[in-house]
Amino acid sequence: MKKIYRILVTNDDGYEAKGLLNLVEALKEIEDVRVTVVAPASEKSACGHSLTIIRPLRFVGICDDFFKLDDGTPSDCVYLALSTMFVDQKPDLLISGINRGSNMGEDITYSGTAAGAMEGVLHGIPSIAISQVMDFTDPEGDFTLARKSIKKLVLKIKDGSFPLPEREFLNVNIPPDLDSTDNKYAKMKITYAGYRLYANDSHLHRNPRGEEYYWLGTHPLNFSARNGVEGISDYEAIREGNISITPIKLDMSAYKSMQKLKEWIED
Repeated sequence: MKKIYRILVTNDDGYEAKGLLNLVEALKEIEDVRVTVVAPASEKSACGHSLTIIRPLRFVGICDDFFKLDDGTPSDCVYLALSTMFVDQKPDLLISGINRGSNMGEDITYSGTAAGAMEGVLHGIPSIAISQVMDFTDPEGDFTLARKSIKKLVLKIKDGSFPLPEREFLNVNIPPDLDSTDNKYAKMKITYAGYRLYANDSHLHRNPRGEEYYWLGTHPLNFSARNGVEGISDYEAIREGNISITPIKLDMSAYKSMQKLKEWIED
């Protein structure tokens, strides 16, 4: 009897997101795979690695092996799925995405998509975060290359092994809006997380009563070189029309600064 390869899927764009539905369809094209989806009931973009501990959470069944978590974050989705649906046997793989928009550089620390994968590797599950970089003049986007890429990665893991040690996950970014004629030219590039350039972008508005409120804006994808690092960044790979695959580890200790800090504290 063939072993069923079990994949847990989540995202941060919500259970109805086009990227999530494309991901599920692509995974179900692989033989001997069972896909379980637990996704937020509403969009939770930029929620980071947050857990909900101040109110109860509730699963809502959508169809077979497909659930939304009422007001839950991606981390909630993974945490609760593992403690309720996968008690006897962990999933073989966790995939978070396909996110609508990039998750490169330090944006990873904001990302609910990346957080879903972080929660997975904390529990010892090989995990992938995948994001579709968008040309927002086309708000629908095209997920053809993303589907092809995730199937290739899953088959390689399923038929072989996961390439990273514990508490490390794959962060995948797909270049924007390549049609099927261009897909064959996109190559998978191993990258490091780029140096993201940030600025404040908030927009003041007033409601009909004159009360002020703000919308936080989005920033253009501006990056610079990371000094002293070999290889190419995620942003450079995307800019060249290639697929970026970055190994991300959860240990954020600044080891190179420890001796300097020790000398400073003892001075």
